[in-house]
Amino acid sequence: MSYDVTLTAAQAFDRYEEIRPRLPVADFPAAPRRCAGLLDVAEHVDAFILDSFGVLNVGDHPVPGAIARIAELRALGKRLIVLTNAASNPHADAMKKYHRLGFDFSTEEVVSSRDVCAARLADLAPGARWGAIAAAEDGFSDMDADVRHWRGDEDGAVDGFLLLSSADLHADRFARLEAALKRRPRPLVVANPDLVAPRETGLTKEPGAYAHELADRLGVTPVFFGKPYHAAFDDALERLDGVSADRIAMVGDTLHTDILGGRAAGLKTVLMLDHGLFAGLSAESFMARSGVIADFVTPSI
Repeated sequence: MSYDVTLTAAQAFDRYEEIRPRLPVADFPAAPRRCAGLLDVAEHVDAFILDSFGVLNVGDHPVPGAIARIAELRALGKRLIVLTNAASNPHADAMKKYHRLGFDFSTEEVVSSRDVCAARLADLAPGARWGAIAAAEDGFSDMDADVRHWRGDEDGAVDGFLLLSSADLHADRFARLEAALKRRPRPLVVANPDLVAPRETGLTKEPGAYAHELADRLGVTPVFFGKPYHAAFDDALERLDGVSADRIAMVGDTLHTDILGGRAAGLKTVLMLDHGLFAGLSAESFMARSGVIADFVTPSI
């Protein structure tokens, strides 16, 4: 598995601002509250919805202190949901990853954008054959639809395209995808709306970035599943039935997915600084430029 392109935080932020008209609309506080960690936020909420990359883990390594913090929040009686835009792995494989990293999340506590997409894919185009741009080892048994790998050939064999991963989306395959959509417009479904993701190698270019390029060039309208779009928050909030939205905090490392999406869903929001998009940078300047302002700002979990 490899990623062709990495971006800087400034480049990612500028691109998020360019695509802002395609994102949900939300209201924000005038300024964030600074705190040392989620224990400082706990008195204000009954539940946390946690992003994964940049909050719980960076690549295949847990964020320092994250495992212990989850245990402390559980001891306080806080309900927890992981809401991630990672769409490469079926739910069972995602659970194995969290457990391998040392987290004790139950299957009901994890919602991925892939899960959100899988629950709705068949209804988007009943009977459609979907060509998936995915990691080579990815399978599709969790999807109640006809999904097969699309590697740039067999153009006529698919009725729509499903973007799950950019791990192997090299320049040639992307060019083939663009050409296929130009020849015959078809649905483009994106199960990971992120533009970038923090990994050990830097900020990798994710499926959302490629989908927005296609929207710019071809005028297509991708269907996005995942943060900041409402269906992902609907599915997370369903797991927190009985908890008022204003007593739930969305915790993430990006302004345009976690914070904007959380506020659009009526949640409090917490921006993490040290391990994600804004690691080593002044998040205040980015909040001021965008107007996307978190309720709380904290170095780490």
